Amino acid sequence: MIRTLGLYFFRRYVVTTVWFLLGIFALIFIIDFSEMSNRIGSLPGYTLSTGLLVTALRIPMIMMQTVPFVALFAGMAALISLNRRYELVVTRAAGISVWQFLRPFVAGAFLFGVLAVLVLNPLAAWGSRKAQEFETSWGATSGARSENAVPWIRQIYGKDEAIIGAKAVLDDGTRLVNVSVIHFDSDSRIVLRQDAASATLEDGYWLLKNVHETRTGELPVRLDEVQLRTNLKREFVQESLEKPESIAFFDLGRKIEAARSFGFPTNAMETQFHSMLSLPLLLVAMTLIAACVSLKFSRFNQSRAVILGGILSGFMLYVVTVLVKAFGSSGVVPPFVAAWLPVVVAMSLGATILLHQEDG
Repeated sequence: MIRTLGLYFFRRYVVTTVWFLLGIFALIFIIDFSEMSNRIGSLPGYTLSTGLLVTALRIPMIMMQTVPFVALFAGMAALISLNRRYELVVTRAAGISVWQFLRPFVAGAFLFGVLAVLVLNPLAAWGSRKAQEFETSWGATSGARSENAVPWIRQIYGKDEAIIGAKAVLDDGTRLVNVSVIHFDSDSRIVLRQDAASATLEDGYWLLKNVHETRTGELPVRLDEVQLRTNLKREFVQESLEKPESIAFFDLGRKIEAARSFGFPTNAMETQFHSMLSLPLLLVAMTLIAACVSLKFSRFNQSRAVILGGILSGFMLYVVTVLVKAFGSSGVVPPFVAAWLPVVVAMSLGATILLHQEDG
């Protein structure tokens, strides 16, 4: 009986979660498509079909941010629905404890987290890169910059010192769009500025295309191509330009090792890696919070104050998780502690509250 009941509860949780995901997907799609159409709809390369495609590519990255709330609301909705239909009342009357009939919900939340890490996260990283390529091809570099701000790169080759900046990054940092290169002499005075439509990192040089060169006291000169000698390696540029959120989970370990070999700080990537590892348990904590406010039987309707308290508790857990993650990325807190401490504390508090409610 317990196995059959567990499968039934598990199926109800999965169906509720899928409906929430579909609803959030539709809502995000409409909002993001409307915003993007207003922002870049007038660009020459933009069409309705490609706009819909780019919106679809961007959605997985946005949905990754909503996964904890989906787990919270799906757990609350499923448990409240079972309560209103007296199914939890009958389950308790049959002698099944709260810890037994909550197992399917906990297992469903954990499986949801695993799928989010192994499927949704890589899809979000890939879709974000493809969407940025489309926007850049239309000339929407301002929008791309707001999502993935590009730092300036300083390079020294022989006696030439230069700073390279761009408005958009493609191909994992090896292709820059709307590039500005500022050259300095030995006295740190600007001697040359090169503005190019794009720059591609080749073997030992940057290939600048459609270049405007400006020197002090001279008229600007336009050149089709210019080779800017460099000793930067592809791996170095990739590690310096990529954001941890845009890296797929399967690539994070390799990226961390590469960053360490170049002497880059790896706090942000390590925090992201541990955050992905702890995501399934974070969803379990959200489910326990949902259970704390949804298991009390009410003949007509659940208390609005209790439901609101559950939503606020889940929101506070999410805010604390993001805040501590920022501390871990900046190096204030060790990455392992930053990712796992809020999850462990939330699970402990949820289990304690349930023990107090159910077992006294």
